[in-house]
Amino acid sequence: MIFHNALDIAEIVRQLLEEGWEIDPEDLAHISPYLTEYINRFGEYSTHELGIQPDAYDPKLNVDFTPLRDQGLDAEGFGAAA
Repeated sequence: MIFHNALDIAEIVRQLLEEGWEIDPEDLAHISPYLTEYINRFGEYSTHELGIQPDAYDPKLNVDFTPLRDQGLDAEGFGAAA
């Protein structure tokens, strides 16, 4: 579930970049793919799609995170959803 959310977030960021939006890396640092509000972690889930081959994963996200590194910020503290 977390990986799927991360893929969705990355795809939306790519679409926004293609549309000409400027992406602030500090904003991205506050987005968490681990949202639990509507997820039943131990519920019943369909497994009929397990055999379907997913599209290739593109790990490249064209966002410059250098400003965060220059400020001495790291991933710690950015994992919690607001």
